[in-house]
Amino acid sequence: MVLDIRELSLAGALELTPRQFPDDRGVFLETYRFEGIEEAIGHRFEIAQANVSVSRKGVVRGIHYADVPPGQAKYVSCAHGALLDYIVDIRVGSPTFGQWESVLLDDVDRRAVYIPEGFGHCFVALADETVATYMVSAVFNAPREHGINPLDPEIGLVFPPEAGELLLSPKDTDAPGLTEALDRGLLPTLEQITAFHAALAAG
Repeated sequence: MVLDIRELSLAGALELTPRQFPDDRGVFLETYRFEGIEEAIGHRFEIAQANVSVSRKGVVRGIHYADVPPGQAKYVSCAHGALLDYIVDIRVGSPTFGQWESVLLDDVDRRAVYIPEGFGHCFVALADETVATYMVSAVFNAPREHGINPLDPEIGLVFPPEAGELLLSPKDTDAPGLTEALDRGLLPTLEQITAFHAALAAG
């Protein structure tokens, strides 16, 4: 197996660590392999769009998510630099609603994370010129994209001191907190996500 797949504490989210093959020329690795991932998630992961962001140290991007269906599953890795990636369970009715887990993504271990539809996603760059790559299951659709303030104390993301001074966009700081998003009916439900994934598994 070229990818070591570990299930995270939030059901459906995965950490993927590639096997690296170094030699005197450099290193080779497979960053994505569909069979193991699709076996782990129980359905096909259709890649509809690929994105790249370049961030200075301290930049925070997120918490972002999309309406389901179709939502937007993400496969995120770090091509250069380092970032701490946060996966947030925002599925109403989930036993882990409001909880989060973080994974260090960098250009040393070259891990990736798979984030299912219905989860919030955020990261903070830990080095200048950090390059994050995202393969996503649906194209960007602005009216269906939403955010939650990454500084919301109810969620309580912990940003490491090595990130330094945090830099956030007005879009992210103006986003509602978790409770406000819940009260406004902006969050996906566990029932919606379960039904959507069942439909994907059925083909």
